[in-house]
Amino acid sequence: QVQLVESGGGLVQDGGSLRLSCVTSRLRFNAYGMGWFRQAPGKERELVSAISRSGSATYYSDFVKGRFTISRDSAKNTLYLQMTSLKPEDTAVYYCAASAVGYCTGYGCYKYWGQGTQVTVST
Repeated sequence: QVQLVESGGGLVQDGGSLRLSCVTSRLRFNAYGMGWFRQAPGKERELVSAISRSGSATYYSDFVKGRFTISRDSAKNTLYLQMTSLKPEDTAVYYCAASAVGYCTGYGCYKYWGQGTQVTVST
């Protein structure tokens, strides 16, 4: 059974940084595009960032562009999201997901999902 397990969330002050990790198992990691989504209370889940199978192509939503960096390590079957200059509006549960169709910015492409990790940014 494929598993995606996020970690690295927590409570941080406005302007702080966090690094999220998503360790995958029983997934042909190199065959999947990967993405980070987030969902705040009362809001729909939204794409934060996506990365291609090789890591050569990346996408960032406007609200994180210049602050967040997505990366992947094939040797460790792990996806990362480095978050800097965090703002209170970044508070959400962050999910990693795997897309069998490769690089994708659409929610429907993603087949496998993690359970999420909470990120809370205080003022």
